[in-house]
Amino acid sequence: MKRVNLSLLVILASSSLVYAGGDIIPSVFEEEIVEVPVETPPPPPPPPPPPPVVVQDIDVNGLYVALGLTAAQFDPSCGCAGKGDTDKTAGFIGRVGYDFNEYFGLEARGIRTNWKSEGGKIKHAGAFLKPMYPVSTDVNVYGLVGYAKTTTEGGSRQRVDADTFAWGAGLEYDLGSDVAKEGKYDRSFDGYGDQEGGFGLFADYERLVQKSGSPDLDTINAGVTYDF
Repeated sequence: MKRVNLSLLVILASSSLVYAGGDIIPSVFEEEIVEVPVETPPPPPPPPPPPPVVVQDIDVNGLYVALGLTAAQFDPSCGCAGKGDTDKTAGFIGRVGYDFNEYFGLEARGIRTNWKSEGGKIKHAGAFLKPMYPVSTDVNVYGLVGYAKTTTEGGSRQRVDADTFAWGAGLEYDLGSDVAKEGKYDRSFDGYGDQEGGFGLFADYERLVQKSGSPDLDTINAGVTYDF
């Protein structure tokens, strides 16, 4: 009987060990790694192309006008008939010209004296070549070489009525600001002298008549210019 009981105990103990072993031996699981694709952001759009560069054509207007006062001297000591004392008169001068570039222009000018000390009045009109040179950003020197008609009237001096060579020289002072603009100029822009536009001042000397046997007729002129 004891052997039977012992056998039952052995059987029961074996059964308990079998069930307990299910908890002792760990379960083995395989972990599956799934790679999730990462979306790459699209590249930024290219910058827009720059706008086309438009080059502006700039027409430089070389036209100018001037108005001023003149002081004239009539000197008859020329080795000709009608000698006498020097006569001085005063009046106005007008100038109209065109500068083709910083070195050359054309000019027409007229002089009329209205006041007199004792002699006659002077009328003068001529056309001139005008060579120039800009010596600074404000000052432009020029010469005058041309042909003019000059007459005197009234007074006791020798009367002059001459169509002949005349010449002179002077300077212009620019009161404006010579600043080059962005664009393509239709002539060389120098930025010097009296070239860009606006008001300026001038002063010059002119020999009205350059002719053998003629009285000396000289003028000193000064006034205001305007460049278009």
